[in-house]
Amino acid sequence: MAYPFQLGLQDATSPIMEELLHFHDHTLMIVFLISSLVLYIISSMLTTKLTHTSTMDAQEVETVWTILPAIILVLIALPSLRILYMMDEINNPSLTVKTLGHQWYWSYEYTDYEDLNFDSYMIPTQELKPGELRLLEVDNRVVLPMEMTIRMLISSEDVLHSWAIPSLGLKTDAIPGRLNQTTLMATRPGLYYGQCSEICGSNHSFMPIVLEMVPLSYFETWSALML
Repeated sequence: MAYPFQLGLQDATSPIMEELLHFHDHTLMIVFLISSLVLYIISSMLTTKLTHTSTMDAQEVETVWTILPAIILVLIALPSLRILYMMDEINNPSLTVKTLGHQWYWSYEYTDYEDLNFDSYMIPTQELKPGELRLLEVDNRVVLPMEMTIRMLISSEDVLHSWAIPSLGLKTDAIPGRLNQTTLMATRPGLYYGQCSEICGSNHSFMPIVLEMVPLSYFETWSALML
């Protein structure tokens, strides 16, 4: 999860988020180089006496500064499109979980099981135990197996919500009357926090999401207890 004064993105926990981090660094370097070039040109214009009288007829310069931005846009667009297609792929998921957004809590249904469903509410501040995070802890965590492809079906029963887990690179809108889907796969166990990322009402900031990624054996034990 994020920590105070953090400048970068959260640590990647899924292959998709790793690709997003690499794309972020790739694009940021391009922006840095362009900004440095522009700053150098501005500095040169302010400190150098201009004596060149043929600037208006510099066809070679115009050709370069027309073609170069096009090349830069291609270098940004190609990896971006690759990641977009990767995020939309559904590769034979091992488990399907349906998520419904409500004002202001989430409900979850494990569709591969007959009666495994529950609601997930934020724990009020006065009920927190030592070590728990304010405004981020919930009474029922979503327990999922790690290193397995999991499909999330996301919808809403009232207004627009958005189911987002930054460290997994997930952010999918929950829209009433529409079923969106996304996939996730965590490469290591742990607790991963998120929040509703849509302004869904007065308690918008009080419907957190907590994923508990565990080994498959622990997940089978948990699901048997829940049933």
